[in-house]
Amino acid sequence: MRWLAIVGIGEDGIAGLGETARRRIAQADIVFGGARHLELAGAIITGERRAWDSPFIRSIEAVLAERGRAVCVLASGDPFHYGVGATLSRHVDAAEMEVLPHPSSFSLAAGRMGWPLQDVICLSLHGRALDLIRPHLHPGARILALTSDEAGPATLAQSLDATGFGETTITVLEALGGPEEKVRVATAARFALPHINPLNICAIEVAAAPGARILPFTAGRDDALFEHDGQITKREVRALTLAALAPRRGELLWDIGAGSGSVGIEWMLADVSLRVIAIEADAERVVRIGRNAAAFGVPDLRVVHGAAPIALGDLPRPDAIFIGGGGTERGVMDAAVAALPSGGRLVANAVTTQLEALLLARHVELGGQLTRIAIDRAAPIGGMTGWRPHMPITQWSWIKP
Repeated sequence: MRWLAIVGIGEDGIAGLGETARRRIAQADIVFGGARHLELAGAIITGERRAWDSPFIRSIEAVLAERGRAVCVLASGDPFHYGVGATLSRHVDAAEMEVLPHPSSFSLAAGRMGWPLQDVICLSLHGRALDLIRPHLHPGARILALTSDEAGPATLAQSLDATGFGETTITVLEALGGPEEKVRVATAARFALPHINPLNICAIEVAAAPGARILPFTAGRDDALFEHDGQITKREVRALTLAALAPRRGELLWDIGAGSGSVGIEWMLADVSLRVIAIEADAERVVRIGRNAAAFGVPDLRVVHGAAPIALGDLPRPDAIFIGGGGTERGVMDAAVAALPSGGRLVANAVTTQLEALLLARHVELGGQLTRIAIDRAAPIGGMTGWRPHMPITQWSWIKP
């Protein structure tokens, strides 16, 4: 039985709704929505009105408590594009709901800009860290970014300017589809638009100055992009390590002895669904990992301050584990092997002879693959150029049966 109607509504209110959407609102016993939504549809609401509560989970529980009655939920634009529909779908079967979407802010903004939506990066920064935009900042990229409030566009402009993207064009589209719609343009470096409507979306045309912080798409990004104290998996080794870890959609990585966090950061950059828990015993490095994660646009990377194996005890089970430091500590390798599910991957890199001996013994015991990684880089030698070797790495990779 379809007891729940989820109706998308725009700034044009009931004038922009189809006949079916109007009927679902008018016939509902209870109508849930934000105060603005309830006001926009107020003329046709005949049932009880309930504004969203805080925290929001209480409102979801209130909707579920009315299962079996005629319930309507009002949402901005497309309820299943960064909207309440996505949340409700985790609790309500699709067969129990009827969804009547309205054009989303992204669709309206693309139409105003004349941008084919399939060629545009769409981001919701509403209630989320602005740093999420960083991996997408490439010259020529077009980004539609939904912000939280009237201060969002200016804060975004400041961030772009500070990282070498000051000449980026920002078009602020406000209250799209309503009587207060406004479209204004500025560059990030000279952004000074006053009195911005809290309901806004930014259309961003990225322009990069020389030296701008552009994050390449491939693993093995330049070491200089990371803040570190020397405790970092070097770029060539990092690329090979990510290849051995073989991230797959939705997986969780434990990065044990995370150092600068570089491996975990590049794991998360491979896909938005990927998650990382970085375990690091040094307090200064813990803070530094957080700064690196923000600078690379993966602020949701979780950092645990503690030493393995003790710090591993209460963590959610991983799909893959990387050991780049601390692997010689008693019990770390045993704890890692035990934590993995069947099919989970373990990759460990050894620089010291002690850890190398441990990896060789594990290879004899469990199998897997051993790889010797040796990197030489050209460097000045007097007035000439020669090869300077870096410390060789022994890498053991293993898939749990």
